[in-house]
Amino acid sequence: MNITDFLIAFVPFSHDELNDILSHFEKEYVQKNQVLIKEGQVCHKLYFVEQGLGRSYYLKEDGKEVTQWFFGVGNFMSSADSFFKQSPSFYYLEILEDAMLYSISHEKMDLLLAKYHKMEKFARLLSIEMLTKIVHKLNAIQFQTARERYDYMLSEYPDIAHRVPLGHIASYLGMTQETLSRIRRNDSRK
Repeated sequence: MNITDFLIAFVPFSHDELNDILSHFEKEYVQKNQVLIKEGQVCHKLYFVEQGLGRSYYLKEDGKEVTQWFFGVGNFMSSADSFFKQSPSFYYLEILEDAMLYSISHEKMDLLLAKYHKMEKFARLLSIEMLTKIVHKLNAIQFQTARERYDYMLSEYPDIAHRVPLGHIASYLGMTQETLSRIRRNDSRK
């Protein structure tokens, strides 16, 4: 899904509004393994993923990476609390595949939110969608079995198992790589 279709899916922007809004975004080509933001930095951009895949993660005290979220095509990517509050990020943002992103700065986003009531509506609806996904993931981690969490992930990201290292997936699901391997091995026997 491209950024135009994504915006229109939420709010019926006019042609002129849409052109003005899109003029505030910058197209960026980002290479695999590039870190967009590190823990402790302020996230000044909100990214829309038009091609590629990214993730957010944090480092435990022992240096182990824990994946918080994956960002695929047709999703906004950011350290949301850092971007909207302009405070230091708790997370790293990393590109996992060569990507084409559209980015908008915090300042330009504020201008659009002040200029267009429909943009405020878009931000509200997008926030509700993101919050719903966070609640579903939290519920999955707290109340579902490892197998159910894996199935839930595949429903959200159908081809992720072939695109992302197992360690990233296991940490996202809150399980060991051994448990994840056992689940995948049982799938291959079916």
